[in-house]
Amino acid sequence: MKKLLIIIGVLVVIVVIALVFLLGENTKMKEIFKNEVQAEMDKNAPNNEVITEEDISELPEPVQRYFRYCGYVGKEKMVNAKLIFDDVNFKMNVDQPWINLKYEQYNFVNEPARVVYMYTRMYGIVPFEGKDRYLDGYGNMLGQLLKKITLFDVTGREMDISAAGTFLSEILMVPSCALQDYIHWEEIDENHARAMIEYNDVKAEGIFTFNDQGEFVEFVTDERYMDTGDGQSEKHKWTAAVSDYVEKDGIKKPTKIKGIWNLPEGDYEYFNGTLTDVVYNCEKV
Repeated sequence: MKKLLIIIGVLVVIVVIALVFLLGENTKMKEIFKNEVQAEMDKNAPNNEVITEEDISELPEPVQRYFRYCGYVGKEKMVNAKLIFDDVNFKMNVDQPWINLKYEQYNFVNEPARVVYMYTRMYGIVPFEGKDRYLDGYGNMLGQLLKKITLFDVTGREMDISAAGTFLSEILMVPSCALQDYIHWEEIDENHARAMIEYNDVKAEGIFTFNDQGEFVEFVTDERYMDTGDGQSEKHKWTAAVSDYVEKDGIKKPTKIKGIWNLPEGDYEYFNGTLTDVVYNCEKV
């Protein structure tokens, strides 16, 4: 009996190891992600134009200050950007522990788009993949275990609005987005500006906060829906907080990014990432 249990235990270990190697990162979801990103890259090539004072002259004063402080005036306009994260910690739910993710993200300018791929091993063993997508004005959040078991696949009007709001929160990290016709600005005061994205019959808006130095430090919106399980969602206030600016190649960029749900019972921080770089005008995934 003891020998049989040992054999069963060895077989279980072999099966688990096989799953780990067979169901790793080279998956169908990863390939779809790469194909979606490359398709967006192929739509628009860099045109060597630069951001000028005239380009930013109609923006609210604190947004103009941000462009100048961060060093974007005189730099090449972006058609896309790869956001490179070194360390991303994520919570699936309020009462669940933090998990560490491998995280790949691309944002696009001329037609607003955002595609993110996430990968981790649940409990250190079971592969989990996620894809957060905003394309053609439509949002989708997809999560799978073992590359076949779908945990969630969220679509619909509420997802579209939420995805648009997330894209809006990141436009100042890809500043050419802030100059596009699908973004509308309204000055509030010397440290705040309201922005609205309107694309493919979907609208979302929020307020950007800037410090006196010129750094964008916070984006707040009421235009996002939080998944509450069982296919349900609730609209809640949401905050993106950025900090710890570092200068590289003449451009200052934030390195700390947090996503926070501002719930009636208190703030729920679910995303905490270290942004090591933003690479503009990529041509290949």
